Amino acid sequence: MKNWAANLTYSSARIERPRTLAELAGIVAGEPRVRALGSRHSFCDVADTTGVHVQVDLLDDGRPSLEVDPGTGVASVRAGLRYGEVAAGLNAEGRALGAMASLPHISVAGAVATGTHGSGDGTRSLAGDVVGVELMTASGEMQTLRRGDVDFPGSVVALGALGIVTRVELATVESFDVRQDVFTGLPWDALFENLDAVMGSAYSVSVFTSWFEPDVRMVWCKSRVSAGPTSGAPSLPVELGATPATGPMHPLPNVAAVACTEQGGVPGPWFERLPHFRLDFTPSLGEELQSEYLLPRTAGPDAVRAVRALGDRIGPLLLTSEIRTIAGDDQWLSTTPEDSLAFHFTWKQDWPAVRAALPELEAALLPLGARPHWGKLFTVPVAELPALYPRFGDFVELAARLDPTGKFRGGYVEKLLEKGN
Repeated sequence: MKNWAANLTYSSARIERPRTLAELAGIVAGEPRVRALGSRHSFCDVADTTGVHVQVDLLDDGRPSLEVDPGTGVASVRAGLRYGEVAAGLNAEGRALGAMASLPHISVAGAVATGTHGSGDGTRSLAGDVVGVELMTASGEMQTLRRGDVDFPGSVVALGALGIVTRVELATVESFDVRQDVFTGLPWDALFENLDAVMGSAYSVSVFTSWFEPDVRMVWCKSRVSAGPTSGAPSLPVELGATPATGPMHPLPNVAAVACTEQGGVPGPWFERLPHFRLDFTPSLGEELQSEYLLPRTAGPDAVRAVRALGDRIGPLLLTSEIRTIAGDDQWLSTTPEDSLAFHFTWKQDWPAVRAALPELEAALLPLGARPHWGKLFTVPVAELPALYPRFGDFVELAARLDPTGKFRGGYVEKLLEKGN
């Protein structure tokens, strides 16, 4: 089986989709190598194994797939649910998540395990909403780790190395409405000199560019609506030079926006505006590769200039590129341990050309504190990554304690943990 983008063929002998915890325990106990596989939106072999892949999308643990504690607002959800499904269920209960990724199609457990995120100065990665994780360890026993436990900061962005996650507990807030407005033609100098103002102009902001264009192509502003049809209007300063889009736009040039969430300032529920794409459409194009690097927010202006200087080199290889902001969290393997700026690159599916360009991009960004996204493509040597994570040794110890035989190791994770020993 291949991943979603079809750039990777998995190495597993077979794929199992257990329907009960007893079936899952039998697989875990009976196989020397097991790895969880989510919605297959990773572009690298972070979820690979030469053993058995387990998908938990059919797993029924005897409880409702989504249940909200009326006192705390904490939602307990089955790990294999897609974020779009969870969001619709929460909204029906009058609850919301603080952030959504650009795709609502990704599974909850897989997304948080790799540090996937949305955008917004005040919103953390999806892992930041997690307050509890239930997983089956190598012994076949269930274990629950909750915020406040000493090992919890190592249990969410865990790359599947601790066990098979069966349930995730998410903090929620009251439901809210959002309007989405798109602006075009922002001058580069305006972005260089007013980066914080641009990225903070709405609840969630995404800047789209191919880096070699004369202007920044688009700024997507997703603003919370508190009351009335026009409240929450985006505050992107008019004097910066961008103009409102004349119609719906897709992140990729010359692609119809039919798969995108509604734009034009029309208010709607949070889960129908915060993602870029609608759950009932195939996300993006699929025929693409992706890389992403996350940097301290303070390095943002220098990083934008550094990537812009490479525009003629990387621009012809890109379908689009996106800049987003994320608030910091406390996960040991988080790519956003502090307030961060994310540089996302959606490449044409030409791996030899992209692989040749990535070292130049990394040479510009790593000295500024960049960390590559765990689920995307990069060429940073695996031996260099542990040094980027001060608590990496603690994570290695936790993984060894919950999985002493290395049952859940495989692909990139196996190489990474070997370097950490």
